[in-house]
Amino acid sequence: MDYIEEILELVKKKMREQGAYDREAYEEFVDETIDYFEEKGKLTDEDNLQFIKDQLVGLWEEVEEGLTSGK
Repeated sequence: MDYIEEILELVKKKMREQGAYDREAYEEFVDETIDYFEEKGKLTDEDNLQFIKDQLVGLWEEVEEGLTSGK
């Protein structure tokens, strides 16, 4: 699902811009970005939004590692 990758890139960008590198901030940015995609019509109620969120939250350790290593 390419939306997951697109959302993930935006979330990582927000985290770097705001200097917020903890799990709480990550989950908040995931929620905000999913809401943004809904507002823009990229995601709808027909998309399994909980599945998308669960997939993104499950990527936290990989994201955290990438942020701390400068990726």
